[in-house]
Amino acid sequence: MVETKALIKTPLEGGEELSRAPPESRERELLPAAPRTPPVLVPIRSLGANHRERIARHLLALEPRDRYLRFGFAANDEQIQRYADSLNFDRDEIFGIYNRRLELIAMAHLAFSADTDLAACAEFGVSVLKSARGRGYGARLFDRAAMHARNEGVNRMFIHALSENNTMLKIARNAGAIVERDGSESEAHLHLPPATLDTRLSELVAEQVAQTDYRIKVQVKQFWDVLAGVQALRRDVQEAQRITPK
Repeated sequence: MVETKALIKTPLEGGEELSRAPPESRERELLPAAPRTPPVLVPIRSLGANHRERIARHLLALEPRDRYLRFGFAANDEQIQRYADSLNFDRDEIFGIYNRRLELIAMAHLAFSADTDLAACAEFGVSVLKSARGRGYGARLFDRAAMHARNEGVNRMFIHALSENNTMLKIARNAGAIVERDGSESEAHLHLPPATLDTRLSELVAEQVAQTDYRIKVQVKQFWDVLAGVQALRRDVQEAQRITPK
């Protein structure tokens, strides 16, 4: 789990690291190994019903193999659309990572049990587009979901996955979950400690950072869209002037 202090310090430290000029190769050999810097913060925001269309678009963009691993079967477009349409944003929590083009490149579904006897349990599912793999987004979404689950009073998180879904099961094991395999399917369950003041503050800060990041991305995209429209109009005018006889 990312602590509140890390949420605030990480972007600043990451920026400082990027702004430093790399030392010469000879000097680098003589210098002691630099301490590891914390990972750059990835804004993860909660998604509401107004994001349903983008969620469907994200899932439909998954390749056949990824669909199979995410849903446990070879889901077709109609089944995926039905899943997106059935998401209960009042009961469950959906988290997402957007890129600068406002494309949903990774998302997680934290499903709370509708059974009152299992109110302290939640199930986790995640999907990441092929173009965004290798950046640890799945693990980050898991940590974000686990923090939210703790704050909601959940004491056990489940992951139901195909046994061949090594990436998902690795995320669960790294988080300390117990994985039980039953043939072609596996189930991981992670016991969660009670919420603390730090988990509540961390989630509040993380959500505010993600909301701010999203608003900035929206404004930047709008600016570039307007600029692209102006440039297209200018090209049309120039082309019309070129072909118009004098």
